Amino acid sequence: MGIEEWDVKSKFDLPVGRVWLNASHQGPLPNRAADAVGEMVRWKQQPHHMMSSAPFTEVPESLRSELAGLLSVPSDELALANSSSYGLHLVANGLDLTTGDEVIVARNDFPSDILPWTRLESRGVNVRQLEPQGQVLTAEEIALEMTSRTRVVCLTWVHSLSGHVIDLDAIGQLCRDNDVLFVVNGSQGVGGIPISPSEHPIDVLTSVGFKYLCGPYGTGFCWLSSRAMDRVAANKLYWLSSLSADDLAAEVLDLDAIQEPAGARRHDVFGTANFFNFAALSESAALIAEAGVPRIHAHNLSLSTHLASGVDPARYEVQDRGDERCWSAVLFLRPVERSLEDAARELDEAGIDVARRRGMIRVAPHFYNGSDDIERAIAALNGN
Repeated sequence: MGIEEWDVKSKFDLPVGRVWLNASHQGPLPNRAADAVGEMVRWKQQPHHMMSSAPFTEVPESLRSELAGLLSVPSDELALANSSSYGLHLVANGLDLTTGDEVIVARNDFPSDILPWTRLESRGVNVRQLEPQGQVLTAEEIALEMTSRTRVVCLTWVHSLSGHVIDLDAIGQLCRDNDVLFVVNGSQGVGGIPISPSEHPIDVLTSVGFKYLCGPYGTGFCWLSSRAMDRVAANKLYWLSSLSADDLAAEVLDLDAIQEPAGARRHDVFGTANFFNFAALSESAALIAEAGVPRIHAHNLSLSTHLASGVDPARYEVQDRGDERCWSAVLFLRPVERSLEDAARELDEAGIDVARRRGMIRVAPHFYNGSDDIERAIAALNGN
């Protein structure tokens, strides 16, 4: 059964008069996730529901379990976060990088992948911002610049400013061969393209939860391989990760008995019960898993290919999508002989929601879109 036959649109409350083609910015919240938020609001309105320790454990562990299933990784390898930047910063701050050590990033990458590392320059760490010959760095380009002092390579999996996809295996293997940590921001791919990070030579995969996972803003996760877990030191100890309401009820609180949580839990963001956000993301991730990411990816690719083939080349130039063997569903369209502002205004008036990036229109369909949405978008793009 295809995605459209599964009637995925009925699982969202998208407006009839508009077409949301901007998953790379925000994924809409599914109805079941909104219902979960409603239940969490009721808990807060009637806080006796939160008197025991159980909700404070069950909410984060339910989310961790859903994400682990989606990624086919053990749950204790996942740290719960509030963004992809959280994971990038915990790695940058947790590694023992010192004077002369090098970090390689792409100069044209999204700022969140560069800024955590440039803050280490005050320690003497050399952050090398390489300019790709194309849209994304290749393993060959990195190999030419890698030195004996290179400690980390940090890149985006799906480049948000072009839609191009990096070669995880080639770059990851280069890093493994040189004992370099490979850190990947998967925010533009997780939930839309199949990935199990443990099946690739990746050391860290960090992602937001509010794009292709269709969770609330202010959610995310960070997966750490055993190599990364051994190297990234924890720099905090959150009391609720080691204690419960039952411990607080004891006559004497033994702080000396508090131990650091095992695995990636020691890197969790504070406030892991985060009822409104994490209960909703758990439901969104469950919906993504039920639909099946391989099926979602095939559906999304068919939508973007349909749109690319239907656009009038006299009005928009479809930008190169990179290697066809690993296309993302993200399209970039450059207006021909008119301004980006005029093009964006025309689409908005037609009820087509897209993003403006690097002087172009970025189109990012997802599994809640159907062929009818694409036909509407093509008509608007072609001025019909």
